[in-house]
Amino acid sequence: MNDSKQIEIGLSKSKLTLMGVSCVIFIAGGIFLILNPAKYESFIMRSPTIIFVSGLLSIIFFGIVGFFILKKIIDKSPGLIISDEGITDNSSGVSAGFIPWTDIIAIKETKVVNQKFINIIVKKPQEYIDRQKSTFKRRAMKANYNMWGTAIGISVNGLNINFSELEKILQKRFANFRQSAD
Repeated sequence: MNDSKQIEIGLSKSKLTLMGVSCVIFIAGGIFLILNPAKYESFIMRSPTIIFVSGLLSIIFFGIVGFFILKKIIDKSPGLIISDEGITDNSSGVSAGFIPWTDIIAIKETKVVNQKFINIIVKKPQEYIDRQKSTFKRRAMKANYNMWGTAIGISVNGLNINFSELEKILQKRFANFRQSAD
């Protein structure tokens, strides 16, 4: 493989569609909880108010997630572009955009429950947070920064690549950049 070649990793429409269907199922579940919360009372959830609020939160959260998934399904641009200049992240609803190698301090793996993320540690994370146009995206990136020490996390859930392959490519390209910068 030519290391200086630009690599484009597409968005996986089938993975995104499956995630979108999952959102619709959770939204439907939330609707059922809202319409008749007393019907779903149990020894775990005894309060119809808590059941109603849970249903409402499910509709709101999975509605927002579903909206961003739908936007990615119709998006024709690649999910990630890895070039000699850096990484262009378009992999999720909270994508960072262009990240030059010169801004990157480290590339690390993080595991949350059973989900692996590639975290990109940058010199000035607030700049990446501030350039997000929507308040929701800025808050999501800020929450990532507060929890994981980085605003930029890349998941392969919506990409046409597996985690270990992407991590290997990114680590190699970053190492090549650092060698050439020395």
